[in-house]
Amino acid sequence: MSSPATTGRGAGAEPAGDRAPARRDATVVVTGVTSDSHTWNLVFLQLLLEELGFGVVNLGPCAPEELVVAECLARRPALLVVSSVNGHGYRDGMRLISRLRRQPGLSAVPAVIGGKLGIAGVRSAEQLGALVTAGYDAVFDDGAEGIASFRRLLDALPQRALA
Repeated sequence: MSSPATTGRGAGAEPAGDRAPARRDATVVVTGVTSDSHTWNLVFLQLLLEELGFGVVNLGPCAPEELVVAECLARRPALLVVSSVNGHGYRDGMRLISRLRRQPGLSAVPAVIGGKLGIAGVRSAEQLGALVTAGYDAVFDDGAEGIASFRRLLDALPQRALA
């Protein structure tokens, strides 16, 4: 995931800095798209999220859309993170978010997508905007500032102080 090409609700909080990670009262579901067999991106995201205090359910690569929807229904995550490395994230991501948003009870689950969304690299501003229009809360296209932007989005999610 990388620099936010387009953001919706939730982005804008400052990063946590040096403070200890807070325990989160929430789970984040991490998944690849149906056509993407890469795993390193998903493991990296899981480790980052766990370091920040989130519980993570990693659905792995090539996750069927039915599985993503079922897990989101079962877990009601604070965030769904969709990551792609193979360059088909735009096409597969559009199909996934459409299916997720059609499901009763999942229309408001925060969802973000990022990585290599097109085989030629960065998608056009119109295509990135189309992902937000389709239902993603933020889109992180391939670029250098993605982790900082992603962390700002994460810092805006629910948390509680360590006991």
